[in-house]
Amino acid sequence: MSVIVTGAAGFIGSHVCAVLLDRGEQVVGIDDLNDYYDPALKTARLDRLRGRNGFTFHQIDIAEREPMLALFEAESAAEGVVHLAAQAGVRYSLENPYAYVRTNLMGHLVVMEGCRRLSGLRHLVYASSSSVYGGNTKLPFSVEDPVDRPVSLYAATKRADELMAHCYGHLYGLPMTGLRFFTVYGPWGRPDMSAYIFAKAILEGRPIRVFNQGDMRRDFTYIDDIVAGTVAALDRPPEANEGGVPHRVYNLGNHRSESLMHFIEILETACGREAEKIYEDMQPGDVRETFADIEASRRDLGFEPSTSIEEGLPRFVDWLRRYENL
Repeated sequence: MSVIVTGAAGFIGSHVCAVLLDRGEQVVGIDDLNDYYDPALKTARLDRLRGRNGFTFHQIDIAEREPMLALFEAESAAEGVVHLAAQAGVRYSLENPYAYVRTNLMGHLVVMEGCRRLSGLRHLVYASSSSVYGGNTKLPFSVEDPVDRPVSLYAATKRADELMAHCYGHLYGLPMTGLRFFTVYGPWGRPDMSAYIFAKAILEGRPIRVFNQGDMRRDFTYIDDIVAGTVAALDRPPEANEGGVPHRVYNLGNHRSESLMHFIEILETACGREAEKIYEDMQPGDVRETFADIEASRRDLGFEPSTSIEEGLPRFVDWLRRYENL
């Protein structure tokens, strides 16, 4: 099978590419290698894929229609698309909102238009986010819960992606699955995420900022579990729902809501030193707690996360020490 993967140099995308290559798929990677965070990390992820049998890479901005649609036409025999490219980050959406509209809305539209040019398309899997649940207080978060009150622009764009996907499923019969990822961490992770920020600061002897006075909880999900769920979704195109639309949305989380302070304690142990903590108020656009209900993912995708933060965080710290020479 030939699979197009957008965001191939990203955290989740590079891991998905590796797993698809491991099982013999032809992978066409797309990424613009932008500087939202250090492009050297993206290049290092790509270096692990370059030269592998079956992998080709194209540096393209997914919001650029002409080169994207030309590539999809050239790869018209592709059977699967895993669309993971996005402008990520809740806090950055307060600083640069235009980037989110360009990449997450226009880019998502361009990818769906590209999929209409794939004669053999079986399935488009795309990344959504747990952020769509906004300030919901009912826990755990279920895909049946209302998601019409986002508290960040990032969340609003991800919910819009889901609605756009439903529309294209209705209009054109494109089979699509949206995956709401819950706080992904692990080796080759993003430097704007808490695990990377905290661990690097602890190892370098710098203080860490702990928001909402530490009264926060997250459903932290290890990268290998997320990739397993993503590939499982790719292999299972959705049947049309009662309205005749082949579109589904699932949660991919660890099904455990962990205290932020416990998360920090595990990092401290893995780093071999205690963190100097600066306690601050909640940041705009943030939420106090996330917790994934994964019953639908278990039932339909066979998704079963198996990595606790007690196992996953030390693995991440081991990788970070090597990558950052700490």
